[in-house]
Amino acid sequence: MAPSAYDPAFARRSCGPGIHQHLRRVRRRHDAASGDAGSQMNHGGAETGMLEFSGIGMLDLGVVPASDNLNQFQVFVFIVMPYPLKMLHKVPSQLSFKHGFKFFHALKHEHHLFDLIHQPNAASVNCSMLNHLHNHLPFQALAAFTDQFRLHSLQNVDEVTLGLSLKACKGEVKLGCQIHGLLVSSGFVSLVSVSNSLMKMYCKSGNFWKALLVFENLSHPDIVSWNTVLSGFEESLDALHFARSMHFRGIVFDQVTYTTALSFCWGDYGFLFGWQLHSLVVKCGFGCEVFVGNALVTMYSRGVMLDEARRVFDEMPKRDLVSWNAMISGYAQEGECYGLEAVLLFVNMLSNHILIDHISLTGAVSACGHMKNLKLGRQIHGLAQKVGYGTHVSICNVLMSTYSKCEVPNDAKVVFESISNRNVVSWTTMISIDEEDAMSLFNAMRIDGVYPNDVTFIGLIHSVTVRNLVTEGLMIHGLCIKSCFLSEQTVSNSLITMYAKFECIQESKKIFEELNCRETVSWNALISGYAQNGLYKEAFCTFLSAIKEITPSQYTFSSVLNAIAAAEDISLKHGQRCHSYLLKLGLNTDPTVSGALLDMYGKRGHIIESQRVFDETLERTQYAWTAIISAYARHGDFEAVMSLYTEMEREGISPDSITFLSVLAACCRKGMVDVGHRVFECMVKKHSIEPTSEHYSIMVDMLGRVGRLDEAKKLMHQIPGGPGLSVLQSLLGSCRIHGNLKMAEKVVATLVEMDPASSGPYVLMANMYAEKGKWEKVAEVRKKMRGRGVKKEVGFSWVDVSDVDSLYLHSFSSGDKSHPEYENICKMAEFLGLQMNFLKESREREGEWCHE
Repeated sequence: MAPSAYDPAFARRSCGPGIHQHLRRVRRRHDAASGDAGSQMNHGGAETGMLEFSGIGMLDLGVVPASDNLNQFQVFVFIVMPYPLKMLHKVPSQLSFKHGFKFFHALKHEHHLFDLIHQPNAASVNCSMLNHLHNHLPFQALAAFTDQFRLHSLQNVDEVTLGLSLKACKGEVKLGCQIHGLLVSSGFVSLVSVSNSLMKMYCKSGNFWKALLVFENLSHPDIVSWNTVLSGFEESLDALHFARSMHFRGIVFDQVTYTTALSFCWGDYGFLFGWQLHSLVVKCGFGCEVFVGNALVTMYSRGVMLDEARRVFDEMPKRDLVSWNAMISGYAQEGECYGLEAVLLFVNMLSNHILIDHISLTGAVSACGHMKNLKLGRQIHGLAQKVGYGTHVSICNVLMSTYSKCEVPNDAKVVFESISNRNVVSWTTMISIDEEDAMSLFNAMRIDGVYPNDVTFIGLIHSVTVRNLVTEGLMIHGLCIKSCFLSEQTVSNSLITMYAKFECIQESKKIFEELNCRETVSWNALISGYAQNGLYKEAFCTFLSAIKEITPSQYTFSSVLNAIAAAEDISLKHGQRCHSYLLKLGLNTDPTVSGALLDMYGKRGHIIESQRVFDETLERTQYAWTAIISAYARHGDFEAVMSLYTEMEREGISPDSITFLSVLAACCRKGMVDVGHRVFECMVKKHSIEPTSEHYSIMVDMLGRVGRLDEAKKLMHQIPGGPGLSVLQSLLGSCRIHGNLKMAEKVVATLVEMDPASSGPYVLMANMYAEKGKWEKVAEVRKKMRGRGVKKEVGFSWVDVSDVDSLYLHSFSSGDKSHPEYENICKMAEFLGLQMNFLKESREREGEWCHE
């Protein structure tokens, strides 16, 4: 049966094969030859291949060659009416090429012809509305609908007209609700196709619950109805439950159902559901459908099951561009691990003569960035230029990121400058790359009319944080408040970190307390901020509050373990509790956590536990090796340090500057000057590590300890930028050991000039004078201290008792009576002293007995 409305496919069948191919060929030739916009048809006076006659309706012109000369045509005129299509008559006409083509090609004045129809039918209205929609003029389409409704009520309206009017709403729910009222009053809402369009409109406008109400009122929903509701869900779990209920009700899934349901399959439950859907796809014979295959590839790629995604891809009998792009993007998103596979698949795509687009190029360039393959990235950049995508904004954005990762920021700037229509991603990427000019770029972005997003502010905050630009940071904070970006969790977290770096931890705490929802990253930022500012007790207390609200991550434990390691007054038993907690959570195998545990036990003197953690570490990173070497160096175990250092190099792990610092410290304490010199030269020549003041300080201390003070002084003057406090303090300590008073006086004079408030040089010099019996000099030093207001720092000791409820260690100093347990501490100290004397006397008696 012939269709009741205009059907292009039916028209093509009626006109015979090859007609439309001839028409397209003629149009291409016309576009290449000339474009005379002034030519018009003398037949009917219209510039279109669709003729409207009053009282008749739309006319579709079928064109066939009248002879071998393509400039001559015969025109078949078909009437398009609400009743079946019929051929009215055959009109021969000798048309010139130019005039004939303009007759068929020009459509921009079609609405003028529509206005000439006195009583247009539904097909005419539908065609006019469809034309407006194709030209992205939805409100004009709605105007055509309302005009016809106002003039002719519902006489020239059918279900297609109403479907088009709902589509023209474009998510404007108020307009859609008015049409919904019309559908209810006119009874059209009972038609399934109309209800389907209504549900789709509500889904697109974000009123999914209204779509559900329409669906529940349907007496006989079809598969389109079910699919429309399924696509409208926002939560993955709800969508998958709905799909399951469809299956239980006996609804036969089609390819749209499978494609839509698979798009919701993420997370543990989602992937399990996706595997079941995959089984149904194979069982029901939809495996050959391209759209379903693409959805399966995307699902497995999202779940980092790239081998399974590749298997589905390889088994697809037919692949389109989306298939290749989904697989390439899946590989590219996983970083360096699958970067090569992404590039190889891209090359295979080119070998198969698949027409690439910007998504293909974006995936390939992104893979080059992850692999830091600059040469290949530039080749793909050249290919993008060749195929016309050289200035495409998404490709340029990824190119900028790739060049930044390959450490060629100037190339990234060139790409940025070549973008004509820069979007927020372009500006944000450039702000993250060029931290020096981040503020200037941000201002230029605002002048360009591009509105920033939360990622823009995160990059901007990071740039001012690393450069310690306090004033600019305050300005950015104010702008975040003004533009309502402070409600973004990621922006608030960045501000917490920024203020902590600026040593304004109270501001960090204030922002944290104002958060509506405190996620794990927020707690981590505050804990880390306290630790960075030396507020280790506050960091630990914040951790105790955090575990009441959130499940700590590996970064949470890393921050709190570092705080406990650095704190001198927090009991080690709390670090052991953290260790037990992370074991229960299964985080002990994480490299970050194991490194922090090693560091904590090493710094708190628990070398046996530190070694046990190192032995249980599966992935021994550079940080883990450095932590265990530092632990043994702190305990003065030279043999263990050198053994671990040798094993580290044998394993192929390159030591960093901190590793060498620990090895040199062990050599210094053992007095192994020659070994220390070899390690120092290896650091500079083999590993190309520039020595810092700490490295020079240890070398000076190493030479000074063995009495080579002149060599130490000579090395000190070779330090770029001159010797610092740590180097001079090391040399002063060596002068005291070997009694070089003359050199010590010169060093003390330099130290006092550099740090007048420090009491260390004064005390050390006074002790040296006292050892030499120069009491006048001792009095003189003490007088200078009093005159300059310098006070000797009081030394404290800590003791850890068995009180499980105690958070802090008990601290005390010499002659201190302020502690509440003062009397018990003194009695315990007296008891320990008696025990030590008893043991000493016992050993002396045993030695005398053995000697006899």
